[in-house]
Amino acid sequence: MRIWPHRSLPPGGFAWVIGLTAGFLALPLLAVIGSDVLWGLLPFAALAVWALWRALRHSYRAPSEEMRLTRDSLTLIRRDPGRADRVWRTNPYWVRASLRSDGPVEDYLVLTDGQREIELGAFLSPDERVALHRELSGRLGH
Repeated sequence: MRIWPHRSLPPGGFAWVIGLTAGFLALPLLAVIGSDVLWGLLPFAALAVWALWRALRHSYRAPSEEMRLTRDSLTLIRRDPGRADRVWRTNPYWVRASLRSDGPVEDYLVLTDGQREIELGAFLSPDERVALHRELSGRLGH
């Protein structure tokens, strides 16, 4: 199972947004082609397209979590941009999933094996965490 934050703009949409933004910013520049005003406005238009491109690319660098569950082991890998992967391995027999109301987010989802507790899906919405809790509880057999 792999979970990641919701991305409302797919990669194909990314290309369209950048292309349309560049096109619409170029329209007013057509009126000043051949004059010195073009060279005054062009850097600002290019900067606006670059800033939008950078902001959208940054939004794609979000954390993700991957869980591998077998009869003998449960492995959870958390990937955060700019950090080394964090890996948690344990025996799935002892793992329990629970939702807490006293966590830093609403319906705080944690996995525990009795020795260590690990947060799961903090970037998900509360409804998604509740659904994930149900699914995990069913798969873990608890």
